[in-house]
Amino acid sequence: MTRQSLWDVSEANVEDGEIRINVGGFKRRLRSHTLLRFPETRLGRLLLCHSREAILELCDDYDDVQREFYFDRNPELFPYVLHFYHTGKLHVMAELCVFSFSQEIEYWGINEFFIDSCCSYSYHGRKVEPEQEKWDEQSDQESTTSSFDEILAFYNDASKFDGQPLGNFRRQLWLALDNPGYSVLSRVFSILSILVVLGSITTMCLNSLPDFQIPDSQGNPGEDPRFEIVEHFGIAWFTFELVARFAVAPDFLKFFKNALNLIDLMSIVPFYITLVVNLVVESTPTLANLGRVAQVLRLMRIFRILKLARHSTGLRSLGATLKYSYKEVGLLLLYLSVGISIFSVVAYTIEKEENEGLATIPACWWWATVSMTTVGYGDVVPGTTAGKLTASACILAGILVVVLPITLIFNKFSHFYRRQKQLESAMRSCDFGDGMKEVPSVNLRDYYAHKVKSLMASLTNMSRSSPSELSLNDSLH
Repeated sequence: MTRQSLWDVSEANVEDGEIRINVGGFKRRLRSHTLLRFPETRLGRLLLCHSREAILELCDDYDDVQREFYFDRNPELFPYVLHFYHTGKLHVMAELCVFSFSQEIEYWGINEFFIDSCCSYSYHGRKVEPEQEKWDEQSDQESTTSSFDEILAFYNDASKFDGQPLGNFRRQLWLALDNPGYSVLSRVFSILSILVVLGSITTMCLNSLPDFQIPDSQGNPGEDPRFEIVEHFGIAWFTFELVARFAVAPDFLKFFKNALNLIDLMSIVPFYITLVVNLVVESTPTLANLGRVAQVLRLMRIFRILKLARHSTGLRSLGATLKYSYKEVGLLLLYLSVGISIFSVVAYTIEKEENEGLATIPACWWWATVSMTTVGYGDVVPGTTAGKLTASACILAGILVVVLPITLIFNKFSHFYRRQKQLESAMRSCDFGDGMKEVPSVNLRDYYAHKVKSLMASLTNMSRSSPSELSLNDSLH
C-alpha cells in the first residue's frame, strides 16, 4: 500500500492531509505538511510508512476505522512536542523534570539542539547539577558506611578484652595509647609523644650545622654527645610506645596491618639496623663500605614526623584524601605531563641555538616543570622574545592545570576532615568504665536510608542507560 493510498482509504477522517494523533487520551489533528518539516522525527517518519507493520513499529496501536494513531506516552508533555512542530523550537518549563523531558523528546526523535536559547542554559545546567549532587551523596554515603564500619570495628576490638585477665585495665591502656583525646591519660600521653617526636627532629636538624659537629679521631664530623643523648632517649620512648601498644593490642595479628603502627615500626628500625652495621664494621674492617649504609639509614629518621599523624586529625584526613583522590592526582599529573612535553619541545626549538641551558629536550623538561608548577628557580631562562612568550604561556597554562584538580581534592579533604572529627566524637562517647555498657551512638536510620538511596540510585541509572519506551503514566502508577 502506497502512502497516497493510505490516506485515501478514509477521506472522511483524513481531510486536507490531516492525521489523527492520540497520545495517552490527548487527541489532536495534525497536518501532514507540518510534520514533514521534520522528516527525521517519529511523526515525520510515520507519514512515510507503506504498511501497517511499519506503522506499528512507530506507534503503539493503529485504528483502521478511525485512522487514528495511538501512542502510550505522557499526555502532559505532548503539548511541548506540538509546539515544536509549529515553531521549530523547544521550550522547557521550570517545573518539568529535565530527565523525563529528555527521555520524551528522545522518543519523538527530537534533538536537544532544538531547545531555544532562552531555555537551553537552564536546561543543560539542571542536567549537570544532579551529577554534582550525586557525587556529594555518594561521598556522604561512603562516609556514613565507612564511619559505621569503623565504629563497629572499634567496639568489636574493645569487647575482646572482656573475660581476659586484667581485661578492663588493658582496655583502658589500649584506649589511652591508641585513641588520643579519649581521656585525660590519653591526652597526656599524646602530648609527651608529640614533644619527643619534635625534639628528635629538631636535634637531627641542628646536628647538621657545623657549629654542633664534633670531629672524631679520624677527623670526620661526628654528632654532639648531647644530641646523642636526646636521640637515644627518643628511640627508647618510641620503642616503649610500640611495645606497649603491641602488648595491649586486642588482636596481635591485625596490629601491623594498621598503617600507623607500621610508621611507628619504621621510625625505630633504622636505628637498630645502624647499630648492628656499626658493630659489624668495627669487628670486620673489610666491610667498611657498610658504613655508608648506616649514613643513609640515619637520614630516614626524618620519617618520624609521620608519627604525628596518630595525633593529628588533619594529617589522617590528608592521608585519606590522597588514598581516595588517586583519580584526581592522576589527572593532575597527566595535565602536567602533556603541558611539560609540549612547552619543552617548543622551548628547545626556539632556544637551542641561543641558550646553552635549553640546548637539549631533557634540560627543557626541567625548565618546563619548574615553570608550569610556578616555582621558577631562575637557573635557566629563555633569552629570545619568542622564548619569553612561550614561557609566559607555559606559566599561565600551569596555573590553570594545577587549579582545576586542586579544587576537587580540597573538597574531598574537607569531606574526610568532617568525617574524621565525627568519628572521633562518636568514639569518645563510648563508656567502658565497668565493662561494655553501651554501643557507640550511630544513627542507624541514616545508615539504612543511605543503603536504600544507593539501591534506588542504581535502579535509576539502569533505567537511564536503556531508556524504556513505556508510558510515564505506568511509572507513576
